[in-house]
Formats: sequence, structure tokens, C-alpha cells
Amino acid sequence: MLQIAMLIYPSMFDVDLIGPQTFLSRLDDADVFHVWRDRGPVVSDLGVTYHARHDFESCPADLDILFVPGGLKGTIPAMRDPAVIGFLADRGARARYVTSVCTGSLLLGAAGLLDGYKATSYWMVRDLLPLFGAELAPARVIIDRNRITGGGATAGLDFGLTLASLLCGEAHAKTLQLLVEYDPQPPFDAGAPERAPAAIVEGIEMRRAAELQAAREAATATARTLGKG
Repeated sequence: MLQIAMLIYPSMFDVDLIGPQTFLSRLDDADVFHVWRDRGPVVSDLGVTYHARHDFESCPADLDILFVPGGLKGTIPAMRDPAVIGFLADRGARARYVTSVCTGSLLLGAAGLLDGYKATSYWMVRDLLPLFGAELAPARVIIDRNRITGGGATAGLDFGLTLASLLCGEAHAKTLQLLVEYDPQPPFDAGAPERAPAAIVEGIEMRRAAELQAAREAATATARTLGKG
């Protein structure tokens, strides 16, 4: 049975977790579970409460998939949390696939798991990945050997299908796609900074300037502990 551990943490962004889990939980012979430092309530960015089945100690040592969601509000303190980084470094060193969506890749980087790998992240912070020795590859989903990283939030659906295809074959992944009727047809073509109106991009960057600076500081400090800064 596939052992799939999905990290949860305070203020993570729900879509980053639920998008991939929509597909991973429907794989044949897969045990998908949430893991956190303890089994108490974990409240997401949207105010949804989750409970981990495993804590860091009880989580299986050898995983088929280690997955980390994003959510910048929660990722910043998690990057500075030795327990989180230590857990990821330990399980990631042995996992068959080491994966993330959105800013979850910053946590993988902070754990030393992206050094020498191509990776992507949320568009506003993906330029931080080279601080951890990663090669930035700005795309929806990036596969580099056993590292699989997805872009921001909704890229988790593409990520989930990609991973399902690798594990169970393209036909099974297509079946899952149809099962949940994943047929995106957005009303606007503004889902990437390269195509969104410049004024909208600049407005978002201004509103989140303090948070982005905090992310840069946390990433820089963590990279120094890895000997990268």
C-alpha cells in the first residue's frame, strides 16, 4: 500500500492541500494521511480545522510520497521551525517522491531537499528557490527525478493528476480527471503574472509587500543554516 504523508500546518492554504488530495486519495491501494507535530487542531488560512492522524514521531519512516502544501502566512513561521524542517529533512531523505505545491517548495528548500533540483513555487516567491540551491523552473508542474513541485494553489490539481499518472498510469489519471470533471475554463486569462494586467500584478505586490519581505528574510536566514548564504 502506498504511504502518502501530507503535512498540515497552521495557516496553510486549503486548496494547496485539498486539490492534490482529491486525486491522491483515489489512487488504488493508497493510504493518504495528514501529519503534524501533534494531533491537536490545525486551523488553516480559511479557518477550516484539520486533525493529523500522525505526529512527527508516529509518521512512517519510509514514505512513498511526502507532500507539503503552501500558504505564505503559514509557510514563513514554518521555515523557522526546527521541528518542521527536521521532520521534512528526515522523511524526505528516504521518500520515493518528495513533493509540494505553492510555497510548500520553500519548506522543502529549507529542509535541504531541493539542492541541485529544478523546482517551482508560487509566482510571488519563486525567485527565492535559488537561495536553497534549487534551479528555478517557472512552470505549472516541474518534475526533476523524484522531486515534483507545483505552482500556486490551483496548480495542485494539475500536480495531483501528474503524480497519479506517474504512479498508476495515464489511463487511470484520465479517469480521475473525468470523475471530478476537471475541465478548467476560467472566465479571465489573468491567472499568471505574465498575462495579468500590469496594474493588477503591481497592486497585489504592493498589498503583500510586508509579507513578501518577511518571506525573503526567513528564506535567507534558513539558507544560511544550509551553508547557502
